Amino acid sequence: MTIVDMKQVNRFPYAGGREFGDAGAYEQIDAVLTFAVDPLAEVNSSIVDLEFAPRDGDGRVRFAADFSIVTPVDPDRAANRLLVELPNRGRRRVVDTFNRSAKEASASAGQGDGFLFEQGWTVASIGWQWDVYVDDVLMGLEPPIADLSGEADAGQNVVEIRPNKRESTWLLADRIHKPLRVSDLDEAGAVLYVKDYEDGVDEVVPRSEWSFARETASGVEPSDEHIYLGAGFEPGKYYQIVYSTKDSPVVGAGLLALRDVASWLKFDSAELLPEVGRLDHAFGFGTSQTGRMLRQFLHLGLNVDEQGRKVYDGLLPHVAGARMGAFNHRYAQPSNQSYPSFGHLFPFADEELDDPFGEGSDGLLKRLKASGNVPKVIYTNSSAEYWRGDASLAHTDPEGRRDLESDADTRSYHFAGTQHGAGSLPQGRGSSTEGGLGRYAYNVVDYSPLLRAALVNLERWVTDGVEPPASAHAQVGSETAVAQGAVLDVFDRLPGQVTPDRSKLWVIKSMELGARADEGVGVYPSVEGATYQCLVSAVDGDGNEVAGVRLPDLTRPVATHSGWNVRDPETGSPEQQILMLGFSNWFAATRAARDEAGDPRLSVEERYGGRDEYLELVRRDAEALVRNGYVLPEDLELVVQNAVDRYDVAVSRALGVSS
Repeated sequence: MTIVDMKQVNRFPYAGGREFGDAGAYEQIDAVLTFAVDPLAEVNSSIVDLEFAPRDGDGRVRFAADFSIVTPVDPDRAANRLLVELPNRGRRRVVDTFNRSAKEASASAGQGDGFLFEQGWTVASIGWQWDVYVDDVLMGLEPPIADLSGEADAGQNVVEIRPNKRESTWLLADRIHKPLRVSDLDEAGAVLYVKDYEDGVDEVVPRSEWSFARETASGVEPSDEHIYLGAGFEPGKYYQIVYSTKDSPVVGAGLLALRDVASWLKFDSAELLPEVGRLDHAFGFGTSQTGRMLRQFLHLGLNVDEQGRKVYDGLLPHVAGARMGAFNHRYAQPSNQSYPSFGHLFPFADEELDDPFGEGSDGLLKRLKASGNVPKVIYTNSSAEYWRGDASLAHTDPEGRRDLESDADTRSYHFAGTQHGAGSLPQGRGSSTEGGLGRYAYNVVDYSPLLRAALVNLERWVTDGVEPPASAHAQVGSETAVAQGAVLDVFDRLPGQVTPDRSKLWVIKSMELGARADEGVGVYPSVEGATYQCLVSAVDGDGNEVAGVRLPDLTRPVATHSGWNVRDPETGSPEQQILMLGFSNWFAATRAARDEAGDPRLSVEERYGGRDEYLELVRRDAEALVRNGYVLPEDLELVVQNAVDRYDVAVSRALGVSS
């Protein structure tokens, strides 16, 4: 086995020893795992720079990862099912997400309503990201370091800078992560570029205007971890700094950690962790960044361990769209998501297709189909991933001319009218995780009941062979998958509505990354070419999406719920979209208020005969979702209450009551 050591850090009763149904009490065990992988094994051959990593006496490459598991105290009472989470930017969120705890990321997840543990799941989290600053909450990876001294040209790194306020100093990383340090502060080949929007023209910032330095209380000081721009980085602009780095982590070791922790727990944990007991089936969950990592895991054919065993039986990549990410190329910084690089490359769909703008053909599942190790996969996306420019490519051909059938082993669900993270009341408008600010108060639609049903459906599909509901998303054939501009035309009719500049909407393009791209070594800035077709769901006259899995918030609306928003003017570039966020624009409560506002959308008063009638209509629609398998019976009342709560907010606006 590839996990050769486990150093326990913590062990304690989970949730104070609370009993969860038939599974009983749980405990949490935190540890550091040591991996030793064979760099010559065929199953590891896709990991970039693994061959340059130091080897131990057995010829293996070692690295370490943070590990945490929440497991029944009595394994005989468990369901023998393992759920492995890839922490998003080091944060453990899977338990809080499915248990609806409403708790921020922490060292021990909230118990919430006990959803996962009442069903007897064993839940593990594995550190995989080399650039996380590890602490009591954040989990990370200590990667092997590649020795690139024998490389005549080891290549350069690129860091994208997307400021929301004017700042003169920027860490050479995405968000607050470990940077790739500059090898030469005076490097002549380092270049800073700026452009007005994501697909704008790159302009070079003169070298005399910036330096590898940081502003401190004592003045500007040299730094191999920062870039300093005297005039300040302008809010709303896009900057890229290309430079040589002294750091060379084998970033793809995180993918091996994902694979081998599940293999170990499923097949080989008796010696190092006998407390877990038997685990018959392994499932993987990733959200956003880590959902894209699961897609890359599939594409690289990694669902087979060094012993030739199938590892994961099911995967649930959530809000990942159709992209992959910065998880397996030289100098990759995994939190990067927007800069056009390796994670934006073809393929996007499961099915093997020809790339109309490149050479050859490929598909996300091509390698695993050849080896016979395809897991069951359920993809779930919000509307934000469609408006980001890529999600439709998972189920249409690259030119958007025809629909693709779901693979026999996959399903794809679009949670209509939602933003990247599940919405909630009271409606907010604070800074996003990216530090941005939306012009409009954010989307309130809570898709968590749909996500919980997706997990249960995936588990039943694997363990009992019960087919999940049909894929649900916009389609070219039914004319529900349309160009973004057609949808924005509807929004333009709403009073006071600002829509994004059509010429600056986000798209995915073909690109050239240099002669060594196949080795995972890029040349930056990347050279973009033709545009892959971006389609979104058509909307009705209210601006609500007509395709996908539609909660009562959309079938019996009291607001327009979008998957896009625009930047607040104070953060610069107000004509451009803001990442991940949508908005909910409430209907007028009364006909009089609608007339006063000049709103073409019918008021709540005109649509429904009061709260009791609304409750009846919503319950009818929620029951249909349960019958069709998109909502669990136990979540029926949650779906109904969510919709009624939003009705109450819409009506209360007539009385001047805040949401």
